[in-house]
Amino acid sequence: MSKGLKIVTIGGGSSYTPELIEGFIKYYKELPVSEIWLVDIEAGKEKLEIVGGLARRMVEKAGVPIDIHLTLDRKKALEGADYVTTQLRVGQLAARALDEKIPLKHGVIGQETNGPGGLFKAFRTIPVILDIAREMEEICPNAWLINFTNPAGMVTEAVLRHSNITKIVGLCNVPIGMERGVAELMKVEPDRVRIDFAGLNHMVYGLDVFVDGKSVKEEIIDMISDPDKAVTMKNIHAMGWEPEFLRALNLFPCPYHNYYYKTGDILAQELKDAENGETRAEVVQKLETELFELYKDVDLDIKPPQLEERGGAYYSDAAVRLIHSMYTDKRDIQAVNTMNYGAIEGIPYDSAVEVSCVITKDGPKPITVGELPVAVRGLVQQIKSFERVAIEAAVTGNYDTALLAMTINPLVPSDRVGKLILDEMLLAHKEFLPQFFRNKELQGSFHD
Repeated sequence: MSKGLKIVTIGGGSSYTPELIEGFIKYYKELPVSEIWLVDIEAGKEKLEIVGGLARRMVEKAGVPIDIHLTLDRKKALEGADYVTTQLRVGQLAARALDEKIPLKHGVIGQETNGPGGLFKAFRTIPVILDIAREMEEICPNAWLINFTNPAGMVTEAVLRHSNITKIVGLCNVPIGMERGVAELMKVEPDRVRIDFAGLNHMVYGLDVFVDGKSVKEEIIDMISDPDKAVTMKNIHAMGWEPEFLRALNLFPCPYHNYYYKTGDILAQELKDAENGETRAEVVQKLETELFELYKDVDLDIKPPQLEERGGAYYSDAAVRLIHSMYTDKRDIQAVNTMNYGAIEGIPYDSAVEVSCVITKDGPKPITVGELPVAVRGLVQQIKSFERVAIEAAVTGNYDTALLAMTINPLVPSDRVGKLILDEMLLAHKEFLPQFFRNKELQGSFHD
């Protein structure tokens, strides 16, 4: 092979980066990466240098010829890229804290990718991702964009609708986390588990669950009604499920379904956590501080196990596995965010869905599932409506559209409460929402 692959990671100063580096080292023999460019902005320069130092030590320890480049010049990094991964957080953890705390003041769940918090993360993130997409169109039009910036489904759909980039795959750690959770419950290796996924990002269901090709869905449904056996994530409280509800649903819910099926319980827990100074953003800020102190250690040359406490475990595993499968045309099955193409009936053909796909050198090929079960179809369609309207608001900066998106989200109880939250959050995040503040008359409608 004449040249190795060039990987560009935007948001390279993220605490997740060591996991990404570990993945490329692990797959090196079949995925010949020669360059990894870690890109960040001026505000993330110190973290970029700390993470970059650890990345170089990891590569050196592994004895693989991968050059690690650190830069704040995104356009320079994109030149000649084969794969571009995005893992950025506009406004960093301080913005996440506001996304969680402001809705709670109004009696609404505060969460970074669901409800008002997810809406505002989309408002801040989508314009930045679209800027990156435009740069890719010009500088590296043949590169694949692998996005695991949240909200991953909305970001993927925004790129499909508002750029000329078609080579994009959105990625989430929820499906791989659910498969690993099943493996733990069944006491088998993860590669023996397969789940048939369908739905949307953070609104995905396991239609069936297999171990060694045999369905174990009923057994898993029985097991996860026990809170001690719940398949969840570091950032979501495990509460268990009513066994009668799960049996009737006859699907394997993802951890984020707690927000929709246990709204009152989750809200009560979040309010209690907030009183104790333990919102998820505050917990993560402490974890991040500890992680970066670890990363500074010049003797550290592996991914520290503490990273799995961060909540995004397996993101990078999923990303490297996906790139490996695309590069080798492996044609294995993975759940990703991609254009529907009719795979899920009742969701627009050209909308992004999260669904099991065959992964090929030409990208993911969605596996047709037909209509979702009637019990969940309406909720999934409501969230897709919310996503579509939210993307329009993020791109146009239209206040009325933003309020519509806020209000049709099932976690927001009314247009009045939605408006109170919208107004407060717009002002709190003003620095990162220029699209909403260009029109002086519009600004006046909620600024006074």
